[in-house]
Amino acid sequence: MKVSAIITIKKDVLDTKGKVMHQTLDGMGCKDVNEVRQGKDYEIDVKERDRTKAEREVEDMWKKLKTKQEREAAKSKAA
Repeated sequence: MKVSAIITIKKDVLDTKGKVMHQTLDGMGCKDVNEVRQGKDYEIDVKERDRTKAEREVEDMWKKLKTKQEREAAKSKAA
């Protein structure tokens, strides 16, 4: 099963790239934007076929990696 993992910087960490994008959009006249957060999108193909278990497995993978990348938060969603 393919699981999409979206990794974003934690809310309490300043997202400088997101801030620049927000300012750029604002300068282009897009005044309806509240916030822009930078993220990374990964697609992970796991052997698990149960959707809930696959999502949980990928979330657990990211939690293990989190110690190396403390600034990032993880979310996953089965495709």
